[in-house]
Amino acid sequence: MQIQTSRFGTVELNSEDIIEFSEGILGFASLRKFVLLDDPTDEIFAWLQSCESPAIAFPVLEPELFLAAKYNIQFNRRDYDALQMVAGEKFHTFCIITIPNDPRQMTANLKAPVIINSKKRFGRQCVLQDNSLAIREPIFAALQQRVVQTPPQAIKSKAMDTGVAVRLPVASL
Repeated sequence: MQIQTSRFGTVELNSEDIIEFSEGILGFASLRKFVLLDDPTDEIFAWLQSCESPAIAFPVLEPELFLAAKYNIQFNRRDYDALQMVAGEKFHTFCIITIPNDPRQMTANLKAPVIINSKKRFGRQCVLQDNSLAIREPIFAALQQRVVQTPPQAIKSKAMDTGVAVRLPVASL
């Protein structure tokens, strides 16, 4: 199947690439089908692209890329049910990133991460109850430090290599 995107043009997908968000993303409740796209021209960001609206795509990062401390996620029962997860099942965590005109002001939403059950292809933006988590956590300095410290190493984790993200061929850009 193919989807149109405003950022990447036409993208070829398999049905198993689609991630179902039963409640959509906050502010976009009517959009339920997304795909995680790995931009081959960018070493850091992936994109949570709507399959239903070509213009809707969220830049996302794994929190390990910019957080020094462990990012603890406490799910509630509704989160487990929506993701169709069982205790101990592995999942992938991404934070939606806001990139303003001045990229030094970019922030991550730690309060409402996107969780993906890659085995069952369900996703959910979970609003965490931890009031110490920021909706707009500044991340530029931490990302810059990470890139400077480890430029020869791949920045994106193995989540991109486990079938979670669709790799875009360079020709499709």
